[in-house]
Amino acid sequence: MAAAGARWNHVWVGTETGILKGVNLRRKQAANFTAAGQPRREEAVSALCWGAGGETQILMGCADRTVRHFSIEEGRFRGQRHCPGGEGTFRGLAQADGTLITCVDSGVLRVWGDDKETSSDPVLELRVGPGVCRMRQDPVHPHVVATGGKENALKVWDLQGSEEPVFRAKNVRNDWLDLRVPIWDQDIQFLPESRKLVTCTGYHQVRVYDPASPQRRPVLEATYGEYPLTAMTLTPGGNSVIVGNTHGQLAEIDLRQGRLLGCLKGLAGSVRGLQCHPSKPLLASCGLDRILRVHRIRNPRGLEHKVYLKSQLNCLLLSGRDNWEDEPPEPPEPAKLSSEDTEADELWASLEAAAKRQRPDLEQTSGVVPTGRRKKKRPGSASP
Repeated sequence: MAAAGARWNHVWVGTETGILKGVNLRRKQAANFTAAGQPRREEAVSALCWGAGGETQILMGCADRTVRHFSIEEGRFRGQRHCPGGEGTFRGLAQADGTLITCVDSGVLRVWGDDKETSSDPVLELRVGPGVCRMRQDPVHPHVVATGGKENALKVWDLQGSEEPVFRAKNVRNDWLDLRVPIWDQDIQFLPESRKLVTCTGYHQVRVYDPASPQRRPVLEATYGEYPLTAMTLTPGGNSVIVGNTHGQLAEIDLRQGRLLGCLKGLAGSVRGLQCHPSKPLLASCGLDRILRVHRIRNPRGLEHKVYLKSQLNCLLLSGRDNWEDEPPEPPEPAKLSSEDTEADELWASLEAAAKRQRPDLEQTSGVVPTGRRKKKRPGSASP
């Protein structure tokens, strides 16, 4: 039943134990999918992305440097590919024009060809700098990606152009003590209908960059809270972002004025994955508290769904379909009685048969035995 209903799952989550979990929010059910054998922490899922053909395939990047291909229509894994090169786990996965794009901690970005089953040489290899925390693909231009990390400023790369970045961000000016401000970009998003990008940092800052402007420094900066920001997603309108930090706090930041619009509550651990629905006011979040939550981000704000998934959660994908409630009903299964129910029915049938056999005897004896009522004596009355 898990494989048959995989296409109706609303959220896909990658776990620390190497399991891909499909969650149906309507039924409050979660199904586990593993490539083979028992789950292992050596195969922890570090990145997820949609494959070619829309939301029919999922690419899952694991800690053992393999990328597994999961078919949602069939509800099973269809193959995997080993992607060596560099050190560390995957910090981003993407697919463009039949090619696979990977990036790891040490800053090795590689583009792989169409051959999925072999570990042939990559088509393109770029050195984007060490300490990468995130690689993000431009949804409008799939051949454009952005990278950033710890002491690795934001860069934008055109994989069809030169081996140099088309945009390299510049650090902000020194602080009021004339000390250098450290760099730690944790997540990146491309703003729709513009060339702007937004980043969130490990020093609780949200920054907007505009490659079309003459300056390479941020054109807008806002701060939230006191703890490192770990994940970020764009809201459906694209005018604000929702960020999460290491203490489970979620907040919506306006990108036009840089002000706080509101907060969401409920998380108890570090936030690892955030994604908004492209058209509905819904936000999916996951983290180290092992719970998948779906919040409503427009008035009234609040928690819509909450599913406990048993494992620490690293990343997620939220289905973008609009007809969430159009799942066809399951065909009714024929009622099957258990052995205990069958034995109970047989016992009651035998008792009814015994009662019918005893009923004529009771009717015959009832005509012989007198059923007169004796008069009750009063206390203290003398007998005649």
